Amino acid sequence: MRRKFLLLLEMGLILAGLAVGWSAWKVNSVLEQPLHVTQEQLLDVPSGTTPNRMFYRMQSEGLLDDAVWLRLYWRFNMAGTPLHTGEYRLSPGMTVAELFEAWRRADVVQYNLTLVEGWTFRQVRAAVAKHEKVKHTLDGLSDAEVMEKLGHTGVFPEGRFFPDTYRFVRGMSDVELLQQAYMRLEEVLAKEWAERATDLPYRDPYQALIMASLVEKETGIPQERGQIAGVFVRRLRLGMMLQTDPTVIYGMGERYNGKITRADLREPTPYNTYTMTGLPPTPIAMVGREAIHAALNPSDGTSLYFVARGDGSHVFSDDLDDHNSAVREFQLKRRSDYRSSPAPQTQPDASEQAPAESGQNPIPEGDAPASDPAPGDAPAPDEQQ
Repeated sequence: MRRKFLLLLEMGLILAGLAVGWSAWKVNSVLEQPLHVTQEQLLDVPSGTTPNRMFYRMQSEGLLDDAVWLRLYWRFNMAGTPLHTGEYRLSPGMTVAELFEAWRRADVVQYNLTLVEGWTFRQVRAAVAKHEKVKHTLDGLSDAEVMEKLGHTGVFPEGRFFPDTYRFVRGMSDVELLQQAYMRLEEVLAKEWAERATDLPYRDPYQALIMASLVEKETGIPQERGQIAGVFVRRLRLGMMLQTDPTVIYGMGERYNGKITRADLREPTPYNTYTMTGLPPTPIAMVGREAIHAALNPSDGTSLYFVARGDGSHVFSDDLDDHNSAVREFQLKRRSDYRSSPAPQTQPDASEQAPAESGQNPIPEGDAPASDPAPGDAPAPDEQQ
């Protein structure tokens, strides 16, 4: 009996060893199997999906074999490893083991959404709504309802988001993206406010943000931002009207068609700095760090006026006579290639449109604005992917 028992035990051990060896070989062959893809494609892992569901889904779609063995391998070797939501890139020759490693590293495909300096909140919403990889939850809501969804009930949205390129994975919601841009603006503004110059005519950081939006809309040349801010700050201190056309354009809203008239300059909207003193009630556009810095660190000087040369730069003047002379030289005798903004560095894509120049109005002698009429809002370019 003892001999038979030992014989059976020996046979059992041999069979067990063979089973373990075969199982190890099977698992290895399953892991090293190449995915059944003939060209690069994306694998979407929706939120809440488990590895088991992904194995059986991929098997049903013909992407791999032996989902049962993969389930067992994951259970005993990768239990607790999170399966991150997003898209994963599959390429010909890629093995299941390489896919598992991509899952472990959360090597998801990322997309870009670029928010541009000078955009209005309407343009921001349009860019977000246009991106097909964003999870859209804000369609049909008013601006006030959007801010409520973001957790900022009662906050006016204009200028409250920071222009930058934001990276995200498929399935991220529009709320999450806008929250990132909102918090980023808060961080940048707080840092610049803490390092501001002394004796500025702002009650709080929000007023500095309003000023920054005027600077942003008046010039795209970095070295001029401080000078533009200096003109506006000196005008505020002297009690002069700011008289800057972008505020008129913003106050016109959807009525603006690329031109402003004398009647528009006299229309008393809450934003028309030709009919009111001080700053407008809110920002008029989204602003970059450079414009915020300029608003909080304006350049010293004595100029109170500026006018566009036609190449994107401006002539600054201390008094009305010099300013009117510059107007006659650069505005009333415009060159054929006149531009209020700098020429683009590269040819825009077909999906992008250059800013349309606004109509030019003769500037009344004796009541000159700080600047010449500025170009209107540029159409929102497509996001970068």
